[in-house]
Amino acid sequence: MSTRWEVQSLADWERAGTPGLLSVLIPAYNEAGHLEGTLRSLHQTLSSELIDHELLVVNDNSNDQTESILQHLCDEIPTLRYVNNDPPNGFGFAVRTGLAEFRGDAVATYMADNSDDPADLVRFYRKLEEGYDCVFGSRFDPGGKTIDYPAPKWLLNRLGNRLIQALFVTRYNDVTNAFKLYRRHVIAGVQPLMAQHFNLTVELPLKAMVRGYSFAVVPNSWTNRSEGESKFHIREMGSRYFFIIFYAWLEKMLSKEDYKGRTDLWRSQLQVWRK
Repeated sequence: MSTRWEVQSLADWERAGTPGLLSVLIPAYNEAGHLEGTLRSLHQTLSSELIDHELLVVNDNSNDQTESILQHLCDEIPTLRYVNNDPPNGFGFAVRTGLAEFRGDAVATYMADNSDDPADLVRFYRKLEEGYDCVFGSRFDPGGKTIDYPAPKWLLNRLGNRLIQALFVTRYNDVTNAFKLYRRHVIAGVQPLMAQHFNLTVELPLKAMVRGYSFAVVPNSWTNRSEGESKFHIREMGSRYFFIIFYAWLEKMLSKEDYKGRTDLWRSQLQVWRK
């Protein structure tokens, strides 16, 4: 499958998106128990806020009723569409498939298990409209919260994020949070992506920060899934996270100010093209 960032110019990349359209990218693997509630809540909230949107679900080779539920809901929710992720499967591959398929001029990564709050997405989008390239969520800033967060996972989260803060000299304290929002040109600008698993949630924001894109941080809430099995396995992810963190850190140290001129040029080109 050819990816939409394989374009010859920024103008071509921007034309691939629909102005004013928010894409919500939702990877889903065996989420039959949560998916309908997640999608209905998202559609109702975004529609009530008059936010033009698409709900893009990437079915990651599920072996439960996920796809049949999606087929049924596509007849009821006009903004919903889904694509099937061909092997190799996994969270990172599913997100990368969605990043090659989304149609909006901004894309949010959103979990299928109803752990994210649609009202937070509205707040993210309103902040993005102020002119930022990205909006990142923080569950640990004032106003953010976690509900039923497993203690071992919380401890590793805090240690990992402290390490990232020290290496990248940033006040942002929740880089591992999957819930984020990016402009279309940022997704093009952080290519090529290397992560294949949940460590993609770290690669995207770190590359955006290193490469000079502007971002705002907005508090958000996270609620542990009420049923089903988490797809995140701590033992499998440790070395993968460290690889991506140090890869991005090495780019930061070696690139210095190399990206500043490019991102400034992209912003000026966008302003000209959008007039």
